[in-house]
Amino acid sequence: MDPTLEKMVDPTLAEMGKNLNEAMKMLEDSQREAEEEREKKRYARKDIPGPLQGSGQNMTAILQLVQNLMHGEDEEELQSHRRLQNVGEQGHMSLLGHSLAAYISVLDKERLRKLTTRILSDTTLWLCRLFRYENGSAYYHEDDREGLLKVCKLIIHSNYDDYATEGFNVLHNKSPVLYISAACRTGLGQYICNQLGLPISCMCSVPCNTMFGSQHQMDVALLERLIKDDIESGKLPLLLVANAGTPGAGHTDKLARLKELCSQYKMWLHVEGVNLATLTLGYVSSSVLAATKCDSMTLTLGPWLGLPAVPAVTLYRHEDPSLSLAAGLTTSQPVEKLRALPLWLSLQYLGHDGIVDRIKYASQLSQRLLEHLRKLSSIRTSVEDEFNSPVVVFRFIQEHLASALDGAQYQSAAVQESTKDSNERETNDALNRWLGEQLGQLVPTSGVDVVELEDEGTCIRFSPLMTAAVLNTTPEHVDQLAECLKAKIPILISTLQLREEFKQEVYQTAGLTYIEDLSWPGLGAVRYEITKEEPDPEKQQVAMENISTGLLKKLKELDSDVIFSAGPEFGGEKNCIYIGMVTDNLDVPELVETIASTGKEIEESSKLLENMTEVVLKGIIEAEQQLQKANEAKLLEEGVLRQIPLVGSVLNWLSPVHGSVKGRSFSLAGGSLEPTDKLYALKAQAPEGTPPPTPTTSHAKRKSPGQKLFRKSSRASASDTVSETSVGHTEGTEESRIITETTRLEGENEIHKSLESSAQLNGDLELPAPAQSKGKSDDHSSNIPEVHQTSEPAEAEDPEKEDLR
Repeated sequence: MDPTLEKMVDPTLAEMGKNLNEAMKMLEDSQREAEEEREKKRYARKDIPGPLQGSGQNMTAILQLVQNLMHGEDEEELQSHRRLQNVGEQGHMSLLGHSLAAYISVLDKERLRKLTTRILSDTTLWLCRLFRYENGSAYYHEDDREGLLKVCKLIIHSNYDDYATEGFNVLHNKSPVLYISAACRTGLGQYICNQLGLPISCMCSVPCNTMFGSQHQMDVALLERLIKDDIESGKLPLLLVANAGTPGAGHTDKLARLKELCSQYKMWLHVEGVNLATLTLGYVSSSVLAATKCDSMTLTLGPWLGLPAVPAVTLYRHEDPSLSLAAGLTTSQPVEKLRALPLWLSLQYLGHDGIVDRIKYASQLSQRLLEHLRKLSSIRTSVEDEFNSPVVVFRFIQEHLASALDGAQYQSAAVQESTKDSNERETNDALNRWLGEQLGQLVPTSGVDVVELEDEGTCIRFSPLMTAAVLNTTPEHVDQLAECLKAKIPILISTLQLREEFKQEVYQTAGLTYIEDLSWPGLGAVRYEITKEEPDPEKQQVAMENISTGLLKKLKELDSDVIFSAGPEFGGEKNCIYIGMVTDNLDVPELVETIASTGKEIEESSKLLENMTEVVLKGIIEAEQQLQKANEAKLLEEGVLRQIPLVGSVLNWLSPVHGSVKGRSFSLAGGSLEPTDKLYALKAQAPEGTPPPTPTTSHAKRKSPGQKLFRKSSRASASDTVSETSVGHTEGTEESRIITETTRLEGENEIHKSLESSAQLNGDLELPAPAQSKGKSDDHSSNIPEVHQTSEPAEAEDPEKEDLR
C-alpha cells in the first residue's frame, strides 16, 4: 500500500484509494493475456448473459469480466483505428471523485451539508476566476444541453409572474421567442422546445452573414429586424443563444454587439463554444473576451482538460435565488451537490498553472498546423484569427481556383466557390471527404474529423481543445499529419487531371459505358455492356451481375496499384467497376483497354459455357438414342435366346458370336457423336515422340521486370522502333531454332528405324549406315551452334530494349 494512504486517519478512504489503484491497473493492462488464451476466448462467448450466481463473485473476477467487455473480441479488428482516451493520474482523480461521492453520501446530514457546501463553493469560485466571470453561480450537469434548458426555465419564471401557478396558460397571450444562431449544433432548438413543452414556432433560427464578415457569424442587423417584427406581432423575445466558437468552423459571433442588443430589448444572452477555453489564457481576443459580460455560459471541461466523467458547468448571474431554485439551477438536496466532487478533485490536482498550460498547449498545436498549411498552395484554411485560433478548418481545392486566390482571404474564396458549377462542388466535397478519412486513419491521435459547412462544403477540422488532452496529441503528431497531407495532395491533383481523359477513353471504347457519379472520390466508374441483349430482363440483369462480378475479381487479381471496387455501400450504381484514386503515371488507355478486353473475355467464356451446356445435352440425348438403336440391332442379330442369362452363356460357349464393340466419342467442338475407329487409327499412326512446341506470338504489352500494370514506361516513345525490330528478329530466330530442332528429331527417328530393320535382316553384316547416320547427325548437330550464334545478338538486345523502355 502507498505510504501516503497508510497515514490516512479514515481507513475506509485508504482502502478505497487502494482498491481504485488496483482496479485501474487491472483494467488498463489489457495486453497481459497471451495470444493462445485469446484464441480460446474467441469461441467461449462469456459475455452471454447467464443466471446470477448464488454465492457471488470476488472483486477480481468482476473486474476481469469488465475488462473482457471493454476489450471485446469483436472489436479486435478495429483496434488499430479506435481512439482510446488517455486516462492519466488526473483521470484517476476524477474517477475517485465518483467513488467518494457514494461514500460521502452515507454521512450524517449535518456533516454532509457542510462538506457539499464547501465543495460547491470552492469549485464555483475557482471556475469563475479561471474564466473571468465575476459574481457568478454554477450549475453542474451531465448533459451539456441541460444547463441551457434550466436557464430557459429561469427566464420564463422571471418574465411570467404567474407561471409557477398558471403554467403554460400564461404563455398563450404573449408567446415567448427564443433566438438561436443557424451555426449552432443541429437539434438544439428542437431539444429545448421538446423539453419545455413549447411549440417549434417559439424557436427562431437567425441566419449568418452573407455579404460582409464571416459567413459563420450571426447576422446582427437581420436579428434586430426579427426582434422588432416579433415585438410588433405581440410576442416576447426572451433568449439569444450565441457562439464563442461554432461547432463547425470555430468562429465567434460579435458578442459585444449582441450584448448591447440584448440589453436594449431585455433579453438573456447565453454563450457556448470551444473558444471559451481561451479565457484562461493571458492573451484573449476581444471577441471572446466579450463573453465575460454575457448572462450565462456553458463550459465543457472534460474534453478541454482530458478529464473523464466530469460534469459540464453552466455559469450564470441572477439575483433571485428562489427563481433559481424553481428553475432547478440550485438544489436543496446535498447529494445532488456532490456532482461537483470529481471536478473539485481534478481542479486541485491540476492547479491553476496546469489548467492554463493544457489549454495553451492545445492552442499551440493549432498554430503549428496552420504554419504547415500555409506552405501548401492547394489547401485553403478557414480560421477566424490567424494568430490565435484554437480550431483549424481546411479543405483541398483545385489548382485553377488556388492560383486565382493567392493572397486572398478564405471568405472571398467561399464567395467564388459558391458561383462554381454544382458538379465541381460535389466532386470537391467527395475528394475532401476521402482526404479527411485518410488522415484520420493514418494519424488517429491527431483527432481530425470531417465536417459539412453550408458555404464551403466538406472540410477537415482540427480542434485540439476537444481532442488533444483525450488522445494525447503531440507536436510530432501534428508534423506527421502535415506530412501525410502533403503526400496525399499529388494523388488528388492527379486524379482530377486524369478524370477527363478517362471519361473520353471510355466513350471511345466499345462495350464500356461511363457512369457519372460525382460523389465517388476516385478516377470514375464504368459499366461493361453485354453485346447480346436477352429478351428476358431478369436474365439480362443476372448476366450483367455475373459478368461484373467476374470482371471485378479479375481486375483485383492484376498486379497494379489501381484499386478496383464495386462502389460505395449505399447509393452507388449497380453492376459497375469503380476505380479509386490514382497517380500521375497512370496509363489511362491501357487501363480502359484492359477493362474492355477482360470483360469481353469473360462474356465470351460465359457464352461458350452456355453453348457447351446445350451441346452436351443434345449429345447425351443423341447418344442415348444410338445406344438404344445399337441394343435393338444386337437383339435382332444375336436373337432373343442369347439375352437370357443361363441360356445365353451356353449358346455363346457352343457358338461364339464374332463381333466387335463399336465405340463412340463425343466431340465438344462439333457437338456430334463419332465412331472411335478413326481416333484409334490416328493414335496408331502418331509418332511416340513429343511434338515440338508451337511458337506463339503475344500481342500483349510488354512490361519490364518489376513494373506493375497501368504504369507509363519511361522513354517508351523513343524505344518503339527498336523494340519492334528486336522482337521481330527474336521471333524469327526462335522459329528457325524450332525448325532445326524438329529436323534433328526426325533424323534421329529415321536412324533408329534403320538400325532396327538392319538388325532383323542380318545381324552379322556390317553396314555403313550407322556411320552415315552418325555423320548426318553430326551435320545436324553442327548446324545447331550456328542457330544459337544467330540467336545470341537477339538475346543481347533485350537489356538494351528494356533500358529504352
